[in-house]
Amino acid sequence: MDGNGRWAKERGHERSAGHRAGAATVRDITTYARELGVRYLTLYAFSSENWGRPDREVAGLMDLLREYLVEERQTLLDNGIRLSTIGDVGKLPAPVRLLLDDVARATEHLDDMRLTLALSYGARDELVRATRALARRVDRGELSLDEIDEEAFAAALWTHDLPDPDLLIRTGGEQRISNFLIWQSAYAELYFTEQLWPDFDRRAFDAALEEYARRSRRFGR
Repeated sequence: MDGNGRWAKERGHERSAGHRAGAATVRDITTYARELGVRYLTLYAFSSENWGRPDREVAGLMDLLREYLVEERQTLLDNGIRLSTIGDVGKLPAPVRLLLDDVARATEHLDDMRLTLALSYGARDELVRATRALARRVDRGELSLDEIDEEAFAAALWTHDLPDPDLLIRTGGEQRISNFLIWQSAYAELYFTEQLWPDFDRRAFDAALEEYARRSRRFGR
């Protein structure tokens, strides 16, 4: 969800205004995805690299996340949306972690759509952690080297209970995946748009889905 800062700069606002506008887009696109019947939606909300941003900006993003969890809790419940997270969430401020746990528990029985927030997430970090977890199992004698295959590796990832993505959308004009779901996106269709995230509306989402529908997925075959 790229482009919040540039969106704000173009309008002469502080970056925080762009993040707030981006949060409004999150609300609308999540609800719309549910209406369309999308079963899984994963949002790259805060990367492991984002901790390097100015303290004021990071604090503002954490405040926005806390507001989102409070304000959207009932919306998730009303729409049958289960909330989950991937990433090193232990680094998040305690009040945010508590809210995340509360909303996750409140929605864990819902199965109309799964909304996953990637928070303090980095794909390389995820791969290293998975490798260490498998190595520890081998060291304890629970797993042999020959038993480490793609299925075993995928089971050690944060996304072990999620399907691989079909479509990866990036806004903001950049054409890279920036350390997001590297393993899982091996056969995902990639869609890049010049639109900045706060401007990514329902029509833009429709355009991405229509482009996806025109593609032929062969998975290397």
